[in-house]
Amino acid sequence: MPESIHGRGAQKQQHNRFDEFRHETRNDYLNYCHSEGEAADDNHTKYLDVFPKTFVNKVTSPDVGMGYSANPYQGCEHGCVYCYARNSHEYWGYGPGLDFERTILIKKNAPQLLEEKLKSKAWNGDTIVFSGNTDCYQPIERKLEITRKCLEVMLKWKHPTGIITKNALILRDLELLKALNEYNAISVYISITSLSEGIRRLLEPRTASIKKRLQVVETLAKYDIPVHVMMAPIIPSLNSHEILPLVKTVANLGARSVGYTVVRLNGQIGPIFEDWLRKTMPDRADRILHQIAECHGGQLNDSTWGRRIKGSGVISEQIKSTMALAKKRYLPEGGMPSLCVDHYLQIKNPQLGLF
Repeated sequence: MPESIHGRGAQKQQHNRFDEFRHETRNDYLNYCHSEGEAADDNHTKYLDVFPKTFVNKVTSPDVGMGYSANPYQGCEHGCVYCYARNSHEYWGYGPGLDFERTILIKKNAPQLLEEKLKSKAWNGDTIVFSGNTDCYQPIERKLEITRKCLEVMLKWKHPTGIITKNALILRDLELLKALNEYNAISVYISITSLSEGIRRLLEPRTASIKKRLQVVETLAKYDIPVHVMMAPIIPSLNSHEILPLVKTVANLGARSVGYTVVRLNGQIGPIFEDWLRKTMPDRADRILHQIAECHGGQLNDSTWGRRIKGSGVISEQIKSTMALAKKRYLPEGGMPSLCVDHYLQIKNPQLGLF
């Protein structure tokens, strides 16, 4: 097996497809947070401050299931090799391969921008989901606490809040989650791709262990905080056989619902994933790639709305049927509650309480 880069998902740099259109690259607007004299490619993570003008983003995709997202960080040190968000790193001038997990852009003014959004007269209180692009509880959050500060803003305004993560660090903020839940203003989505720690280490090298993620589900359910588990993505011949046991496990721990996606290697993710697969599982690579292609009309990706996330064809239908059976057996009454916006609207406009 070719030598792999320890602790990383992507195993190579991937060129930025916009480079040919750009005459110069400027980094003078960034504050570098790594040590001086650090080698150009020493596999260390660099953290750079950026200063966006907005923080809450409208999600236009009709099959994602969220209206607005907020991402305190761009790039993600978790290093999930299949991550669709890798492509977004190119818009910042970096590559979607190793750059995505080794160059993390930090939005320290996110809490201030968030509060400005909630104060806006035009804002009506639609649920804001933290993450959506990159994990809001990735390792640097332990030190910077940007996500925690944003949650404090959401609690101050009693605003409907969603969180997507695969990091057990979310339990650090359990008291904030419990307080938001008193106003029916929080839903948590935990990503668990496999019950196998071996698969987790290969697919998602710097994420929380499976054991810790299961503890997150159990703890949130203990306090009646709505928790949904995402088996995302399902990769044929890699974790597709785990649907029934995974749904059974998280249902027994108190998850209210389970969802899934079929892996789609969009944009630059295809060559990154294939390179990783041939280095980590050379004996299974061809089979896995062929079965992924079977789910997307013979290609590694299908960008058609409504089809791109769940796939099509025989293998996709088998996955769909197995998931339906698992939910019928283990989550017959599953479902996440609608979040309440009334408390936020009353804070924003106290006169509403007079009616």
